[in-house]
Amino acid sequence: MLRCFLALCAGLTLCTGAAQALTAGQALAMAAGDTDDRVAAVQQAVVHADERTAAFLQALADDAVKIAAGKALIVRGDQGQDPVTGAGVPLPDDAEDVISNNRMRGEIDQALATLALFDQDASRRLAAARALTRAPDAGRMALLDRALAQETQARVRAQLELARAATLLGSADAAQRIAAAQALSASATPDTRLLLNERATLEEDAKVRAALGTALRAIDGQLAWGERLGAAFSGISLGSILLLVALGLAITYGLMGVINMAHGELMMIGAYATYVVQGVFQKYFPGAFDWYLVAALPLAFGASAAVGAVLERGVLRFLYGRPLETLLATWGISLVLMQLVRTLFGAQNVGVENPAWMSGGVQLLPNLTLPYNRLVIMGFAIAVLLGMGWIIGRTRLGLFVRGVTQNRPIASCMGVHTARIDTLAFALGSGIAGLAGCALSQVGNVGPDLGQSYIVDAFMVVVLGGVGQLAGTVYAALGLGVLSKFLEGWAGAVLAKIAVLLLIIVFIQKRPQGIFALKGRSAD
Repeated sequence: MLRCFLALCAGLTLCTGAAQALTAGQALAMAAGDTDDRVAAVQQAVVHADERTAAFLQALADDAVKIAAGKALIVRGDQGQDPVTGAGVPLPDDAEDVISNNRMRGEIDQALATLALFDQDASRRLAAARALTRAPDAGRMALLDRALAQETQARVRAQLELARAATLLGSADAAQRIAAAQALSASATPDTRLLLNERATLEEDAKVRAALGTALRAIDGQLAWGERLGAAFSGISLGSILLLVALGLAITYGLMGVINMAHGELMMIGAYATYVVQGVFQKYFPGAFDWYLVAALPLAFGASAAVGAVLERGVLRFLYGRPLETLLATWGISLVLMQLVRTLFGAQNVGVENPAWMSGGVQLLPNLTLPYNRLVIMGFAIAVLLGMGWIIGRTRLGLFVRGVTQNRPIASCMGVHTARIDTLAFALGSGIAGLAGCALSQVGNVGPDLGQSYIVDAFMVVVLGGVGQLAGTVYAALGLGVLSKFLEGWAGAVLAKIAVLLLIIVFIQKRPQGIFALKGRSAD
């Protein structure tokens, strides 16, 4: 805060000679009296502000101003300071605090942002110009002209021109409003579109309305690409999450034939394991908090895999070949697991924070920002998919799993311990569900009902892709994700969900085996 303020003061000293020294009367007018009068005093002072004016406004924003003997004083600690000269003065015991309401605070913040137009840092000047573009004020026109007269950076000058055009939208001269609309049409941002729409609702002049309409159409055409790309990215992001959720189910259901209604609760266990690791790092390793997610991954996998192994050995091993009974049994287990979590952690959602390296995003277009957490999850989904494909296709465990799935009696005759393979395969699928829960904790709420939001979609992905087919799972997850997001933009979330379900029903009617069907003896 102090560094920014010193830079602001240094910038103000470089302003053209229009700056005037702060007077005691101006300081008192900004600190005392009716809100309207105080706002007017702030607006007047900012027009010809010097470094003392900036210091006094910052003190007002910090609630560091008192009034004593008809004078406004800046208070730092127990010392008083004359806002005009900067000299230290005694602070009387009867000094009264200056109280600013929300309107006044907003005006002070706006004034400080405006004075940043003269900061030595070009990025701060650019941010101030953008703020004035979003909230234009005719009273700032003189400051904008001063800033334009001395600005040398092309990017900042362009933004200042847009801020000036946004301010001229409210001009009494129709020709200036038309010129402002034409200038703003080159700035294809949601903020500019909002300004033009607001002006269009108030405009009475037919020529100006036509100019506003032309500008809005030009902006809408440019923003449409950002909206389309945003919908595509959201769809791929949703598809990657569905892929993570469905990969574990592709083993437990696709390869083993178990309708595991507790799959969502295994994800929930992974999410809560992440929450526990976060708490441990916050308490014992705060300096390494940004890496808690790396430590949470193996714990989430191990916790869900252990619960899955117990579930398979204790219940499901007696129900193989009876899918409807596995459905009922795992549904009951899911209720038990949800109640257990409610007992241990409470019924309310718990907060899981993003590490610093997953916060923020990449802005590609004015209306398109790709969040880092979504990008990381998409990469993580690809890594889990490749790892699972390698395990199933290249390892001894994968060979045994495929052998037991295709022909259990022959695999047993060849010396494969089928009961152990069943347990390991189910634990693997459950562990992947835990990894999905760890990833989901970074983009949504973590609560006892976490799994219920994804279990139906996960089954749809597995069935649509083809039972036991990893490639089909990938195509189905990404296809459903992108289709859902585009339909949501057209028909809304509820109708989009219904439409997707109807399309899946029609597809399964025509192709019961899914996108990719099993071939050869494994299809029998």
